[in-house]
Amino acid sequence: MKQSSRVITMLVLLASSASYAGDLTDISNFRQYSDQFASSGQPSIEDLTSVKDAGFERIVYLAFSDDSTAIDAEDRRVKKHGMRYVHIPVDFNKPELEEFQTFLHLMQAEPDTKTLLHCQINLRASTFSLLYRVIALGVPLGEAKQVFDSVWQPNETWYRFIVTVLDHYNMSHECDECDWGELDFSSDV
Repeated sequence: MKQSSRVITMLVLLASSASYAGDLTDISNFRQYSDQFASSGQPSIEDLTSVKDAGFERIVYLAFSDDSTAIDAEDRRVKKHGMRYVHIPVDFNKPELEEFQTFLHLMQAEPDTKTLLHCQINLRASTFSLLYRVIALGVPLGEAKQVFDSVWQPNETWYRFIVTVLDHYNMSHECDECDWGELDFSSDV
C-alpha cells in the first residue's frame, strides 16, 4: 500500500510539473518545483526564448562552460533575452559544500526571482534543488526526494555530498520515505 501511495504521489507531482512547464517540457529532465523555481538539463538556444516567455528572470548554471553540450556563450545569450545569468561551476566528481552555499545565498538574497537552475542533464541541479527545497524552503525530505528520484539515483559521490550538506545544516538524510538503495552508508558518512 505504501508503494502504491508513492507511485500516485509521483504521478501527481510529474503531472503538476508538466502543467507548469508549457513549452519547457522539451528541456531534458525539466522539473518545476514552484511558481518561482525549476531545474533542468541543458536548455537549447531555442529553449532560452521559451524560458524567458515563461517568466524566468534568472538562469543559474552548475556545470563547466567548456562541456561538450554547453551552449556557446550562454551568458551572453541569456542576457540578450533580458534574464540574469549566474555561473557556479561544479565538478561532477567533486561537488563542494561551498558551491551549494553560494547557490543557497543567491536564492535567499532574492527569493522572489523566478529561477531556472540547470546543468547538463539535471543531476547536479536536481541535487542542489533537493537540498535547497529541504534546507531553505522547509519541504519535507521524503517529498523532495520523490521528485529527485524521478531524475536519478545518486552515485556514491553525490549521496555523500547530500549527507554532508544536510549534516552541515543539522539535518538528517534519513526519513521513512527515503530509500537510498545500496548507497546508504549511514555509519560511514
